[in-house]
Amino acid sequence: MIDPARRSIDVDLEALPRHVAIIMDGNRRWAKRRALPAIEGHRRGIVSLRRVTRAASDLGIGVLTVYGFSTENWNRDAREISLLFDLCVYFARNELAELMRNNVRVRVIGDWESLPPGPRGALASLQSGTAANTGLLLNLAVNYSSHAELARAVRAIARDVAAGTLKADAVDEALIGRYLYTADLPELDLLIRPGGEHRLSNFLLYQAAYAELVLSDVLWPDFSRDDLVRALIEYQQRERRFGGA
Repeated sequence: MIDPARRSIDVDLEALPRHVAIIMDGNRRWAKRRALPAIEGHRRGIVSLRRVTRAASDLGIGVLTVYGFSTENWNRDAREISLLFDLCVYFARNELAELMRNNVRVRVIGDWESLPPGPRGALASLQSGTAANTGLLLNLAVNYSSHAELARAVRAIARDVAAGTLKADAVDEALIGRYLYTADLPELDLLIRPGGEHRLSNFLLYQAAYAELVLSDVLWPDFSRDDLVRALIEYQQRERRFGGA
């Protein structure tokens, strides 16, 4: 465990990643190992999200994007999905005071507006309630798929070309980026995946092109401030070459 007194020494606060993303993985396995229902793992995952959000805010990270619910998650048991939406409503209603104390602004990305009325309304309220905050931007990726995001961007570009407001030969990598959910955000610097898996799971595929990947065997409900600090230290120890020699 990292000694809290050494954090300011180990982590260079002048060289923090501007944009960190986390795949919050391992909730169900955490619960299974303890003979608990899957939803209990998801509940504990919310506690970890609160803890890591506070830590990121305290450290001065600008943007934190977390994978909350993927489009593939619709394939899970209907009761688990319903309980996940209940948790979404719980999070949106009960975390507002904590987010306000920490000056955190929330934004939701993905096809979240197609969710049922309960979670959709709760997420909309959370965004509007924190809109004036000026600290950490917390992006919640809900009903998100990177493939779907790219398809959405291509359709929008095609419409603009057809309407004559965009020339086809103007389409380049930078322009594609401006049609993504993350258009106004810093480039993704660091992607962390707890839970022991070694894949991106259809998360921020375009944005992660040159992101540093840090994989951890710690299941998300156990992921702590110290684990975040370890990931940041590992990031700072790497040489980022962006495809160069």
